[in-house]
Amino acid sequence: MHQRQAFDIALKELKLKLLHMGGDVQESIRHAVASVLRHDQALAQRVIERDREINRQDHEIEDLCIRLIATQQPVAGDLRRIVAGMRLAVDLERMGDLAVDLAKTSLRLSASPVEEPARRLQGMAEAVDNMVSEGLNAYVNSDAEAARRLAEMDDAVDHDYRLLVEELFADGPDAAESPQQRMLIAFCGRYLERIGDHVTNIGESVLYILTGERSDLN
Repeated sequence: MHQRQAFDIALKELKLKLLHMGGDVQESIRHAVASVLRHDQALAQRVIERDREINRQDHEIEDLCIRLIATQQPVAGDLRRIVAGMRLAVDLERMGDLAVDLAKTSLRLSASPVEEPARRLQGMAEAVDNMVSEGLNAYVNSDAEAARRLAEMDDAVDHDYRLLVEELFADGPDAAESPQQRMLIAFCGRYLERIGDHVTNIGESVLYILTGERSDLN
């Protein structure tokens, strides 16, 4: 096989591995959120156990990227795709860790969040889920516009997180939830907000592949 042909096949493999990992991470986040909202401890446990598989995929992608750099000595655009692929895997792996943090918090909650915080968390989770889909689509389709849209989507998630914290702690000592319960729900919002930050990093990686410039979407 011609060397360039083999290299193109390896780059396709990198893309597929990243997409597969992205799909698994997105599913972990969905399950982690559901475990919080439904107070489903078995589901939380599954998210925690599944993290090993996500970490394994991260290592595989890193190995593939290092092998490609070492054996192919890629230049310019190709090198950017490999470097960005490694960065993307790191962001996905961190998002998987944050899904685990959500699941572990779910195990510490005494019950499902009450109506108002639950609705706010649900809204944040849906917004973050849309961001993940948009970020992965931007990567697959080399779509700079979709990558840039992530910044606005992230601003909305940040705004919702601030509102969640204000609502949780505005009620004073006679609130429906105990102080510890409210603090744990605030942590859940924080983890979702941080997942959003990692998705904007994915947008930055996509723009880096396409333009060669480092942009700051956060």
